[in-house]
Amino acid sequence: MSLEIQQNVSLQTYNSLAVPATAAYLAELTSLDKVREAIEFAQNKKLSMFVLGEGSNTVFKSDYAGLILLNRLLGIELLEENSNEVIVKVSAGENWHRFVTYTLKNGWLGLENLALIPGFVGAAPIQNIGAYGVEVKDFIESVDLINLETGSQTTMMSNKCAFGYRDSIFKEALKGQIIITAVTFCLKKQTAVNISYPALSSYFKDQLSPTSQDVFTAVCTIRSEKLPNPCDVPNAGSFFKNPVISPEQYAELIIEYPNMVCHPFGNDYKVAAAWMIDSAGWKSRVNNSVRVHSEQALVIINPEKRSGSEVLVLAEAIKKDIYTKFGIELEIEPTIS
Repeated sequence: MSLEIQQNVSLQTYNSLAVPATAAYLAELTSLDKVREAIEFAQNKKLSMFVLGEGSNTVFKSDYAGLILLNRLLGIELLEENSNEVIVKVSAGENWHRFVTYTLKNGWLGLENLALIPGFVGAAPIQNIGAYGVEVKDFIESVDLINLETGSQTTMMSNKCAFGYRDSIFKEALKGQIIITAVTFCLKKQTAVNISYPALSSYFKDQLSPTSQDVFTAVCTIRSEKLPNPCDVPNAGSFFKNPVISPEQYAELIIEYPNMVCHPFGNDYKVAAAWMIDSAGWKSRVNNSVRVHSEQALVIINPEKRSGSEVLVLAEAIKKDIYTKFGIELEIEPTIS
């Protein structure tokens, strides 16, 4: 077997919250052959498997007794190109922000609003990552994956991925059953920039006709001001999803909370979770050295590198308080393992 299997590996450097945990086995996957070798190894030893990219959206609440599959598949391939658009296939282990930067340098447009989102390309369709008025689903053509039980390789077209708000078939029906190996995108050579999101429209209030590069720069600036860098302060980014509520619940809440930050979302309304957490007085609060960030209430930071269980104690306390005050159930965004 050409694949190296490590044993009893610390996962603290493999997750952006820096929670201490140990994996019984860990394999770094740099080719499709190594993916299949790892699956065979796990099956022979009857081990569970957990796919890990950059670890920017994962909380280990305890040690992992199975095999961690480190997705390190690299490569960017231009499949098709015409005067209007390009089709580009990207291996799942490519860093997302570096890929977005690469697209702009090549004049491939559309992903600029998604700049500086942490993680690898393979995580993008799982979460249907979104920011500043854009969701990645609108640019995904297909997703290549390998079944962790059979080792078979499949290409799933975008319309089969059940994309929703921060959701996909990979988080639901196929959760824990597959490893994404590549994502194929359709990007434009000319496109109208999207600055509809309030933070961007405010940023460009005095500038006419910003370019895609301008939007990229603005998003990087805004995110850097609001969100701490995990390399400086351990965190997993936004810890809670913005909840979607019915028109009936919105009508009740807006009477009691006229300043509630809330936006239409289809026939429903999306409430800013950060506004609720801040309004409830959680910003900067500490529990056993785990803290709500002072500038962004959606972010839980772990400066003392406490355990995942201790991080979740604070998260659950926030959830309980928000439900008591607003009658809204917050959903934790990172994957809990």
